[in-house]
Amino acid sequence: MRPLIGICTYFDEIRWGAWQDRAAMVPAGYVGAVQRAGGIALLLPPDREAVDDPDPLLDPLDGLILAGGVDVGPATYGADPHPETDPPNELRDAFELAMARRALEREIPLLGICRGMQVMNVAAGGTLHQHLPDIVGHDEHRVELGTFNEHAVRLADGSLAARAAGERVHRTKSHHHQGIDAVGEGFVVTGWSELDELPEAIEDPGRRFALGVQWHPEADETSRLIAALVEDARSAAR
Repeated sequence: MRPLIGICTYFDEIRWGAWQDRAAMVPAGYVGAVQRAGGIALLLPPDREAVDDPDPLLDPLDGLILAGGVDVGPATYGADPHPETDPPNELRDAFELAMARRALEREIPLLGICRGMQVMNVAAGGTLHQHLPDIVGHDEHRVELGTFNEHAVRLADGSLAARAAGERVHRTKSHHHQGIDAVGEGFVVTGWSELDELPEAIEDPGRRFALGVQWHPEADETSRLIAALVEDARSAAR
């Protein structure tokens, strides 16, 4: 069977052909990775009604991906905005937090990517560092806007992160300036940047597949992360 994997999208201004308009979108790498792994990708735009009741969107899904993107609004974890923090996208934040919380409650296989990992952490009551150069003293996690930086992440032996990656030291494509501060309830850190020990993977060992990674596996065709989610979703559906 081909498991149905929801991918949360977002609204943005884009151009195609002679047109420029606001569209619900997500980079095609997410879709391609799901399809290469034998899944069906279902794109989920932010939905105001789903903020209060995400079940109608989650009911048909075998797995869910929270994609990367702009910073999570600091109001969602009780903080004032840092000067370097993006303006909040309140609908996207509310939609994805609701989807993450309910997917966790329902044991729907869940993978959070970059921003998506941060959404998972905030959904479980955790907090974020809003500008990592203030914390780690360098810009290596986001060297240049619009480009990925590569560095290694050390994954805990026996962790879901290590099993999904297929190795304990994993080369990653990275582009972020925020990161995990207080870890959300139920999650443990199972991946650390070899640059500075920044948490780069979190998971809930009490659930079958609840994993967040700070890097971008959808941009790396050699990565096994999204395929691991698809396979777990296939097993869960059976």
